[in-house]
Amino acid sequence: MSTNANAADLPSFPGEREARCPFNPPAEYTRWREEEGLRRVNWNGHTVWAVNRYEDIKTAMAHPAISAEVLGVLQGHAKREGPNAPETFPRMDDPEHARLRRMLTKDFTVRRVNAMRPDIEAMANEFIDAMVEKGQPGDLVQDYALPIPSLVISLLLGVPYTDHDFFQGITGKLMNMNTPPEEKLKASREFFGYMMELVARKEREPGDDLMSRVIREHVQTGELRRETAAMNGQILLNAGHETTANMIALGTVALLQNPDKAAVLRDTDDQNVIANAVEELLRYLTIVHSLIARIAKEDVEIGGTLVRAGEGLIMNLPAGNWDPAFTDRPEILDLDRPARGHIAFGYGVHQCIGQTLARAELQIALPTLLRRLPDLRLAVPIEEIRFRNDMSIYGVHALPVEW
Repeated sequence: MSTNANAADLPSFPGEREARCPFNPPAEYTRWREEEGLRRVNWNGHTVWAVNRYEDIKTAMAHPAISAEVLGVLQGHAKREGPNAPETFPRMDDPEHARLRRMLTKDFTVRRVNAMRPDIEAMANEFIDAMVEKGQPGDLVQDYALPIPSLVISLLLGVPYTDHDFFQGITGKLMNMNTPPEEKLKASREFFGYMMELVARKEREPGDDLMSRVIREHVQTGELRRETAAMNGQILLNAGHETTANMIALGTVALLQNPDKAAVLRDTDDQNVIANAVEELLRYLTIVHSLIARIAKEDVEIGGTLVRAGEGLIMNLPAGNWDPAFTDRPEILDLDRPARGHIAFGYGVHQCIGQTLARAELQIALPTLLRRLPDLRLAVPIEEIRFRNDMSIYGVHALPVEW
């Protein structure tokens, strides 16, 4: 769907979370969810349907007439064209999506992630040690929340962690909803060039990492183009640190604002309790609030609304995870709630490929932090914290803390 002249007259998506309730979805989402059918909104200058109810989101994300192939149509940058244009598995439909995704999944299995847990725990303790040694106040984002997933995904992919300032900076530009399109395109090309250089280096000097394996098993056999390997490595590197970093930081704020909940994670060794607490935090915070776009390939009815072929949809995951039809009293952070059915990682075949790794990082990072620094507290009033309403992934820009 092309830019619509009437889009400016519609409510913007995503909405802005209120400063006094920074964990709550925007207030208008409740009204949209209670209205009949879907809601037209302005997303990146496009008129699209916001899908706001839990069951409607699941229906839309599983419906064969709803396509993930939105590059060049709804996506903020144009689809790369030409014989060497890379394929991107999150923006593909089956069977092509499944074929490409299978090339990447073996590095994100439960068994593989469980083997990484001791190393992730060691990283968490080392970053806490470094933050304490540097002195307080510390910035939990730069000192802890961002380094852990950045180092983990770097090691997994075979990306030099010494380049973290580069890829974190590029990701910040791409995720900032106020970055002009031409700047996003320039940043994306720069990132892609970096990943193409990495592919070439891994061909010459392979290691024990995902990129080397994909090159050996799929590129050198002629099954996969180098450009596609580079682009999907870029996607994994981008999402692999940005989402988890914001969950660690925002989850810490939520726990510090709910000391009884923080005590649960700090004082238990029960991994089932910790795992369920992480699921509830994922549901409660739902930081992916602007990225899950789809397009109708044919006329289809979703939530009582007829969506015409060619019309776009945006999945309002925060509204869905706070739908009373999904869970009672969704506005309460309840660590005992059976929250595993949440849609913070999406739904269906396009669910986040790295969700097992993200869960492990959160299950380790949050309790370790609270145990090591039991009197951890905000160094400024919560009203002074800059929340990421301007970014495609919600969270905090910085988090001053003391202990």
